[in-house]
Amino acid sequence: MTLTEDTALVRPDATALLPGNDPVRVLGTPAAADLDPEDLLRLYRELVLGRRYNEQATALVKQGRLAVYPSSTGQEACQVAAALALSTQDWLFPTYRDTLSVVLRGVDPVQTLTLLRGDWHTGYDPHATRVAPLCTPLATHLPHAVGLAHAARVAGDDVVAMALVGDGGTSEGDFHEALNFAGVWGAPVVFLVQNNGYAISVPLAKQTAAPTLAHKAVGYGVRGVLVDGNDAPAMLGVLTEAVDRARDGGGPTLVEALTYRVDAHTNADDATRYRSTAEVEAWRERDPLDRLERHLRETGRLDTGTIEEARAAAERMAADLRTRMHVEPAVAPLGLFDHVYAEPTPQLLEQREFLLAELSDDVEGNCPP
Repeated sequence: MTLTEDTALVRPDATALLPGNDPVRVLGTPAAADLDPEDLLRLYRELVLGRRYNEQATALVKQGRLAVYPSSTGQEACQVAAALALSTQDWLFPTYRDTLSVVLRGVDPVQTLTLLRGDWHTGYDPHATRVAPLCTPLATHLPHAVGLAHAARVAGDDVVAMALVGDGGTSEGDFHEALNFAGVWGAPVVFLVQNNGYAISVPLAKQTAAPTLAHKAVGYGVRGVLVDGNDAPAMLGVLTEAVDRARDGGGPTLVEALTYRVDAHTNADDATRYRSTAEVEAWRERDPLDRLERHLRETGRLDTGTIEEARAAAERMAADLRTRMHVEPAVAPLGLFDHVYAEPTPQLLEQREFLLAELSDDVEGNCPP
């Protein structure tokens, strides 16, 4: 038997896994003529709502109602498409920047922002919503997504997991481990890398020498796809196809979306220290909302009434969020010790008693246990 006849040494065709040289685009191409008008209008309404959500959440930080808010302004096409590509039974694994996707999956915005308010670890039930808690450590949720997807398939459940991660997360060990397991198991999982150019202040060129982040997929036997992350129809098409492929047993896909974080990393960041105004303005010209609105206007599919309707719906969402976030939350400091261990350790019990004594001594009575 020759080496080429040994099935154990047969490897998948690498060329079938490689991303294209150019990102997938729809807007501005002949493919745009084939798009469903209703799908485009739904994307437009969600982008309008997403932009307003980002504005309102950013304002809530300045009003002291949120401790921090990592804005996804400029990345809304990625956020919207990720939510719309999934079916009800699927799971979303978001990072701290992906609250818009969580809201668009149907989670209450106030519950979604609970972690960023500092009240609790997460404000929603992951099992009921099929949305994993917002993940702040870089890429640690990726192996969780692979494990859930693999376990669901073993159990015979029709479930696909989509895990969101930034370009900085692809330099973490958890990214490698997740992609490796996904490839070996052929797990029904989609990795969406939102490449916004910076890992906080570190530009992409200082953290990887890969041709693209999508090229990393082939090293794990995973298909890689490169897409214009500010082209909403392209994003939805690529992610829907990847989810369908995973559901049909085709295995995992790593999607790299080229996009840009228009705002600073968070309210604690000064982005002018590491990027120029000219660079930001160049990306504003490629704004995902403006691009889709321009396409719809030019093709006669968007009238003034539809625009006003979308903006009014977004404003109602923002007003409701603003009103409810200005209500003082009922805090329960001793809840800090709940759900840490099934059987609390002596140290944990000691700390609990210490906090209880401090709360009892609080003459102002502002922090009832």
